[in-house]
Amino acid sequence: MDSSLVLTENIPNEVAAASAVARPANLYEIDPIEDARWSELVERDPRGSLFHSAAWLKALQQTYGYKPIAFTTSEPLGPLRDGFVFCEVKSWITGCRLVSVPFSDYCEVLCQEGETVAFCADRLIAMSRDRGWRYVELRPVAFSDQVARLSQPCVTYTLHRVDLRPGINDIFECFHQSSIQRKIRRAERELLGYEEGVTEALLDQFYRLLVATRRRHRVPPQPKSWFLNLMANFGGDLKIRVASHKGRAVAGIITIRHKDSMYYKYGGSDVRFNNLGGMHHVYWQAIQDAKRLGLRTFDLGRSDVDQPGLITFKSRWGAQISSLKYYRIPRTASAVHCFEPGTAWRKRIAGRIFAHTPAPILSAIGATLYKHIG
Repeated sequence: MDSSLVLTENIPNEVAAASAVARPANLYEIDPIEDARWSELVERDPRGSLFHSAAWLKALQQTYGYKPIAFTTSEPLGPLRDGFVFCEVKSWITGCRLVSVPFSDYCEVLCQEGETVAFCADRLIAMSRDRGWRYVELRPVAFSDQVARLSQPCVTYTLHRVDLRPGINDIFECFHQSSIQRKIRRAERELLGYEEGVTEALLDQFYRLLVATRRRHRVPPQPKSWFLNLMANFGGDLKIRVASHKGRAVAGIITIRHKDSMYYKYGGSDVRFNNLGGMHHVYWQAIQDAKRLGLRTFDLGRSDVDQPGLITFKSRWGAQISSLKYYRIPRTASAVHCFEPGTAWRKRIAGRIFAHTPAPILSAIGATLYKHIG
């Protein structure tokens, strides 16, 4: 018997939309980790990203206990024509909701037909009532006008991507001359060491830098188990890249290759050695690696709109900038986001505490809190 679950809830009257195009009859629920058709769809669809991948979803499940769920209008046993992936986040602090997907920068709907997207949104509104979800959160790069009418924007970011199609010298020439090119050359003059791989020894070095950086920013680090699970699920597609000075790790990043893109996801540095260009050194090594592999994009991820310094830093790598909005359905869903100004006073108080918390305790706080954030 096929494990797909068919969902046939009635479409709410308030969101029913007239259309000459017939909507699908059913919506099926599948497990995107166990159902091989999901990975086939992600590989086939040009919008399929790192954050759609079964490896990412499995790491989320292993680390935070989230339940991955995908929906499709395709019949059981046949190939998937479309797909909508989420994780169910259950928290006694932040409530129960459906997020596409936690800790991702974005996660496109894998569907061409606007009517199918609207049909899925209608069904999700009905299901949210039955299953007790406070809201359903979508994180698209582009968005269907039909779904936009049913949803409420909740937070805005900027997205940064470097085009790797030009020659490597042309890519370098697009970098900001004084703040990027000069720093790369400084790192070369300082003879900074460089090591990459997927070992626990490298992870230990990277994690020390990450904890120090997160403390400077007054937020807890992700749990170390998250990175161990990413390493286990992505294997050689993940690389920890560390720059060192006289044997001491001074900067490090984690990149993950997926399809024709390399994603920068996490980074940290020892602020005492920032003048040596360690972070610029590991970024440049990663970009050159991506170019050698024939990839098309180096994805620098999202930045909060209230972080002009980070936005400027990424822009100076020649990254193309676009706006990234997250949405919640139904439209009555609260627009307050846990990192928005409405909770600024909480952030200030927590920040003062995190800035003076010992590293082991800070890591333990992160392990507890992140599973409630999603």
